[in-house]
Amino acid sequence: MIVKVIKYNAGNVQSVIYALERLGLTTTVTDDADELRSADKIIFPGVGEASTAMEYLKQRGLDILIRKLQQPVLGICLGMQLMCRYSEENDTQCMGIFAEAVRRFEPGTEKLKVPQVGWNSIYGLSTPLFDGIADQSHVYSVHSYYVAKGPHTIANINYGIEYSAALHKENFYGVQFHPEKSAETGLKLLENFIAL
Repeated sequence: MIVKVIKYNAGNVQSVIYALERLGLTTTVTDDADELRSADKIIFPGVGEASTAMEYLKQRGLDILIRKLQQPVLGICLGMQLMCRYSEENDTQCMGIFAEAVRRFEPGTEKLKVPQVGWNSIYGLSTPLFDGIADQSHVYSVHSYYVAKGPHTIANINYGIEYSAALHKENFYGVQFHPEKSAETGLKLLENFIAL
């Protein structure tokens, strides 16, 4: 099983590698097109800012490459957001794999803290990505932007508003939360992704 992590100068890569190691997998981080095309599974993690990350991807042709990948691809946090159509973060046109838009949390009347940091329950789970994961399981999130619910939503979170915890379209999956920091629930999700 060849698992590759996409390199695009977005943080959080090392914790993903450690999580995969706990599942008995070794991986490499790369932006090499041939290496990515030949992998069995691709993980597209990220912590960072949307426009800078998209610029890095475009300079290397990775935005086009990612859209053409045929094997299962898992976007995590910023990785999932960049697979959407558009992000309000610095008015960024993203890859458009998912039709959904990325919006900024507004604190609103509930005085929600932005960014959202901490544990939340996920519900309305579907697809084999969530096999063996119970509804209302807890996952760890750190983000100021969220993906609106849409036709590709396969899990939900509520933080003042209900939004997409996860997306799926064809071979592309995305999770807004960080499975690599979500204890047993997160490890089970990564195991399910590897088994797809």
